[in-house]
Amino acid sequence: MSGNTHRWAPNEFLASLTDPGGPFEVVDEVVLGTPIMVFRQRPPNLPAVLRAAAERSPELPYLVFPDRTLTYGDTVASVARVAARLRDLGVGPGDRVAVASANVASYVVAWWATVSLGGIVSGLNGWWSPTELVQGIEVCAPTLVLADERRLERLREGNLPDGPVVVDLADLDPLLGPARPDDPAPPDVAIDEDDPAIILFTSGTTGRAKGATLSHRSLVHSPMVAALQGAMGVLVAELMGTAPEPSELPRPQPSTLLAAPLFHVSGTLPLVAAPVAGTKVVFPPLGPWDELVHLQLTEEHAIAGWSGVPAQFWRLLEHPRFDEFDTTSIATIGGGGAVFSPELFALMARKLPNARIGAGYGMSETFGSGARLGGITLETHPASVGLVEPLCELEIRGTLGEVLPDGEIGEICVRGASVFLGYWGDPAATAEALDEQRWYRTGDFGRFTDGVLQLESRMRDLIIRGGENVYPIEIETRLAEHPAVAEACVVGVPHHQLGQEIAAVVVLRAGADLAPEDVKAWVADALAAFKVPSYVVFRDELPYNATGKVVKREVEEDVQATLS
Repeated sequence: MSGNTHRWAPNEFLASLTDPGGPFEVVDEVVLGTPIMVFRQRPPNLPAVLRAAAERSPELPYLVFPDRTLTYGDTVASVARVAARLRDLGVGPGDRVAVASANVASYVVAWWATVSLGGIVSGLNGWWSPTELVQGIEVCAPTLVLADERRLERLREGNLPDGPVVVDLADLDPLLGPARPDDPAPPDVAIDEDDPAIILFTSGTTGRAKGATLSHRSLVHSPMVAALQGAMGVLVAELMGTAPEPSELPRPQPSTLLAAPLFHVSGTLPLVAAPVAGTKVVFPPLGPWDELVHLQLTEEHAIAGWSGVPAQFWRLLEHPRFDEFDTTSIATIGGGGAVFSPELFALMARKLPNARIGAGYGMSETFGSGARLGGITLETHPASVGLVEPLCELEIRGTLGEVLPDGEIGEICVRGASVFLGYWGDPAATAEALDEQRWYRTGDFGRFTDGVLQLESRMRDLIIRGGENVYPIEIETRLAEHPAVAEACVVGVPHHQLGQEIAAVVVLRAGADLAPEDVKAWVADALAAFKVPSYVVFRDELPYNATGKVVKREVEEDVQATLS
């Protein structure tokens, strides 16, 4: 059997949406030298998306923070003022603006101001250690660094390179708010849709973060795909007779609760998707994510959609006070970042019986695009990651790059309008991950059965803890730097809510003595908190195979037996 390319194609059922003249007309166009499926009627860049929303409904709330609300009109005016400030600080087309901050209003406005100037937002992981923050800055070489006070303290601890201007994000707060008589004109910059817009940092297999660079095209198409999927859901409901009865009352403004950090694809996507549908984006108070706050805000703002990682949904749906809150406004629930188990889907259906349930398979490099599980496929293949997402193509490839037939396991490769441009400043890593035909090698392994993608394994050794990707080699390298540690191996162990927890197996040097808390503290001094092992197990030796490699499967079995 020959290999197969699984290419999404609209059917007759979708003709009213995707045929010529439809709101989601799909065509093939040459993108960076390769024919790619795109939406014909699309905004030319991100600033056009925000401007269009403000022109349609300037009075609608867009950004709702605990201390302030900005309408779409307010946001456009605020972006113009902040863009003028950033321009004075040297930001222009192609310049990087690195941001290290919690989700605050000045971050969002600075995000839009940067892309409106033709600049590139480089979102630094807010949980990174001082060393990691400095490494991220070294990768993207920004003109400007914006940070909140907490991250500024960490930057001061690190050895910040010369060059970028560093500004406290709070300094931009006075520029936020409604239009003013002396407002500057919005930026008027020529921006091509294949110009870079943002850099999302991803953990690399070598331990050092890589900067996945995404274009305006990527960020325009992904929310349009989400809008198309929503329209498809409406058509299905009408066909099955489950659509709600028409109402004479005005439709409420769509609303979503953005609990994910803005340096993640899961935080950026709702931000750029909201203007497409005129959605209100509600931000929780600063601090650790809290399921009770999530439920309270859902009731207060009649939130229509929940998006998150499995760990969050387990905590929400199993919370003993869940039934005290009105969640009937929830129309959709789903997310990504890790595989959703059939048991979790069943719990979602039981707790939120009126919500459409789904989950996506994607990554930063594809801006979350790839495959989508929902509808009938969720019922027939609940342990899969679903069908090819609209405007995507998927292939399963063998070790020589050959396309494999259905049923055979190989590396999952993705192509589409949302696929990234490459890794910033790293042509070697880009060439390894992205071929000349713009196929992205995910490093994940899977197979197709009846057109449905089955995920066999995430990238080798990868630990996914509460939606965060953790590469063991980074922690192992840190442990190897300890003078008392001879060898170390890091593996993931199952966890009911988080999916996986981190366990470190440590072999000490002769005569050395360490306690588990000493090991954890050593890791915490250099790496983000979510990378600190929850469990530390000491052994006299590690298992090796004939080629001298640690047999991680045996380590995992040993750790699980020890912890059970």
